[in-house]
Amino acid sequence: MTETKHNYNGPVLALSSAFLFGASTPIAKLLLGIADPLLLAGLLYLGSGAGLGLVATGGRWLGLGRCEAPLRAGDLPWLAAIVFFGGILGPALLMSGVTLTSASTGALLLNTEGLATITIAWVVFRENVDRRIFLGAMAILAGAVVLSWPEAAATGPQLSWGSVLIVLACVSWGIDNNLTRKLSAADPLQIAIIKGLVAGAVNLALALAGGAPSPGLRTLAAAAAVGFFGYGISLVLFVLGLRHLGAARIGAYFSTAPFIGAALALPLFGETPTFTLTGAALLMGIGVYLHLAEAHDHEHLHEPVEHEHRHVHDIHHQHQHAPDAPPGEPHSHLHRHPRVRHKHPHYPDLHHRHQHGHA
Repeated sequence: MTETKHNYNGPVLALSSAFLFGASTPIAKLLLGIADPLLLAGLLYLGSGAGLGLVATGGRWLGLGRCEAPLRAGDLPWLAAIVFFGGILGPALLMSGVTLTSASTGALLLNTEGLATITIAWVVFRENVDRRIFLGAMAILAGAVVLSWPEAAATGPQLSWGSVLIVLACVSWGIDNNLTRKLSAADPLQIAIIKGLVAGAVNLALALAGGAPSPGLRTLAAAAAVGFFGYGISLVLFVLGLRHLGAARIGAYFSTAPFIGAALALPLFGETPTFTLTGAALLMGIGVYLHLAEAHDHEHLHEPVEHEHRHVHDIHHQHQHAPDAPPGEPHSHLHRHPRVRHKHPHYPDLHHRHQHGHA
């Protein structure tokens, strides 16, 4: 059996996630005028976790089945690392950095998250990165460097510490994205709820312990709404996209998020596009285009594997069922894939994390 067309579920999920996250950054900067950065980071993730918790509870109350594989005990170390890097450290660094940069510059610098994700996926996890993906990553890096050195004073270039903090936040999220790849077969709503509630509570407690003033009801409601959509729903879509794309590719698609944020920041804050901003946007745009235009199609070998995740009986799921298997499709249960060799367009998703030659 062969497959001749791309599955565009992954790109659509990734771009939707990027849109929500990108739009949240300039809106969060508006809230920074009335809220402490660490406090706001906590509120955003608490809004994410609490909002998704209400969605999950409402779904169960309405009798809506979700057919997802639950988190297991062996997933907890990965989940703890994801909460630390992605939910606690990353948002705290971002909110601190955004206070020291313009909204449009801060939004575009988020492109370095995709670069960090791709680099870690390539170097640490040995995910395939071809010449097009590499050149695109270098173009994104060049744009980030332009934004991080925006001014030349009489004493020489002045490093923007706000930009440095945002880049460090992106590195933290790059680590988070690659670790989340390990859990991409599990229930994305469960992952996002735990991450939001735990990380949000930690940052909120640290902010209040450090003397941050308590937020007003209006600030609390606004932060909860931004967190629910920009961090909660976005994260669920991101995890689902990881199943289809792998960490490096979803990092490439997610690189569109900063352009959404920058486009919103200009009218929101009355900023005028500068030569630096325009040049950086052009470089990053070239990088994103190179990523989005990738086509990957070759003969490949699937080694036997046994795992659990939500699936339908497509080309990769032609297995037998035990009597107690859940009825209907999609469904989730432990199943085994036999050894098979075939050719079709694909990404390094759950079923295509194979080795590549150097031809």
